[in-house]
Amino acid sequence: MDVVYSVGGFRQALEAARAEGRTVGLVPTMGALHAGHESLMIRAAAECDVVAVTIFVNPLQFGDPCDLDHYPRSLADDLERCGALRVGVVFAPSVTEMYPDWPEPPSTLVSVGAEAALWEGASRPGHFEGVATVVAKLFSLAGRCRAYFGEKDFQQLAVVRRLAADLGFPVEVVGCPTVRDLDGLALSSRNSRLSAEERRAATVLWRALGTARVAVASGERRPPAVAALMASVVGGEPLVSLDYGAVVDAQDLSIPAVLAGRRPLRLIIAAEVGPVRLIDNAPVEVALRASRHDPVTGLVSAGSGGR
Repeated sequence: MDVVYSVGGFRQALEAARAEGRTVGLVPTMGALHAGHESLMIRAAAECDVVAVTIFVNPLQFGDPCDLDHYPRSLADDLERCGALRVGVVFAPSVTEMYPDWPEPPSTLVSVGAEAALWEGASRPGHFEGVATVVAKLFSLAGRCRAYFGEKDFQQLAVVRRLAADLGFPVEVVGCPTVRDLDGLALSSRNSRLSAEERRAATVLWRALGTARVAVASGERRPPAVAALMASVVGGEPLVSLDYGAVVDAQDLSIPAVLAGRRPLRLIIAAEVGPVRLIDNAPVEVALRASRHDPVTGLVSAGSGGR
């Protein structure tokens, strides 16, 4: 495994791999690696010849300096995990390597539109600008590759996909399923900051998502009612403060007027658990009623289904 610390070294390592005819799988992370990250590396290794992992706690995406200061860092352990999974290249730059004028931010920042405006974008101003800027730089350095991101950060995945498409990066963005503990809590580097009691309380996010999924499967078609159900579940846990819970269009993250099966839907949720902000999401499907066949057009149309 090659561990490189310079932008030039990272670019050269991946250019050399492609010159040998090998494909590259990129796994961008902020370190404090866990089984969720490992699942991305395993997927990348199954689909690409060389796995490149980046480990960089990006200060541009932290609006709260305390959150940045307390974000877990464990480079030695991270490198051990990468080595065990036969990662080919690890890029672990310093802040000044990525942003030479730091603490002055770079003059050029990348802003993504609609996908970044709502939800985490509204609650954390500047967050997705920081995400998009660092991802654009990593994509530029990495070159042609497949890039693997977890669906746990579903809005981030949408932002990155828009970024890659709009700026024409030769990168295929691959979304990978969320990895969870046995009690349903989505794996996150931030979980290490939870006390035992907070860790127990945090499972309410998964319970809220589950309650909403059952409601939609049972016929609920009103987005405000689904959101109210999620809020009610979280409201029963005193250690958790809900920021938002909603059912949205999975493509543009807007709230539909009514839930229907024409476009994919996603349940999203964010809350403060003690000092830690946690997010989660889950797909949800609207079950259509029996279809009707039009003998004139030959088309099949779904029944109305739901309220």
